[in-house]
Amino acid sequence: MQRRQGRINAGLLLLLYQISQVGLQNIPSVTLGVLALNIFLFLNPVRPLHEVCISIHEGFYRKNWQRLLLSPVHHADDWHLYYNMISMLWKGMMLERKLTSIWFAYIIAVFSVLIGVVYMVLEFMFMKILDDPSYEMNCAVGFSGVLFALKVLNNHYNPGRVSSVLGLPISSKYACWVELVAIHLISPG
Repeated sequence: MQRRQGRINAGLLLLLYQISQVGLQNIPSVTLGVLALNIFLFLNPVRPLHEVCISIHEGFYRKNWQRLLLSPVHHADDWHLYYNMISMLWKGMMLERKLTSIWFAYIIAVFSVLIGVVYMVLEFMFMKILDDPSYEMNCAVGFSGVLFALKVLNNHYNPGRVSSVLGLPISSKYACWVELVAIHLISPG
């Protein structure tokens, strides 16, 4: 899990273009801060990805708990960053205005840590149920888990809405699952 160096980051350029189209002045402060932090850490990672990703082996057995904080804000490549941050931009703009910036920042912080814990619990369950020890070594980075939690929260505050996923109108309560499948098909892994 190592990012390729020395190439044009088309996903990053497209993300910056999309942010400029929305306008910095139109993006609430916490949402903008989350975008800036993720972009900064993509360009200047704290450590290599294999040293920040969360897994049962690293997080639980080796007690490397800092990975709970680092894994959500590191991304495998520029397209991973792009898809996650575009999703954050739209979800953040809707939710932060509804919840206030302080409450939204608290939710982002809690979800960021909690998602890593849930990931390790699920991997542990798969390891035990399937009797496959390789699940303890699966290592994850990225903001996707937080985004799916925000999607559920957004559906709670905005019931009955219709979302457009790849141009298809879909009930918002199912859109997060369609979005998950679409992201997996577009950018597997």
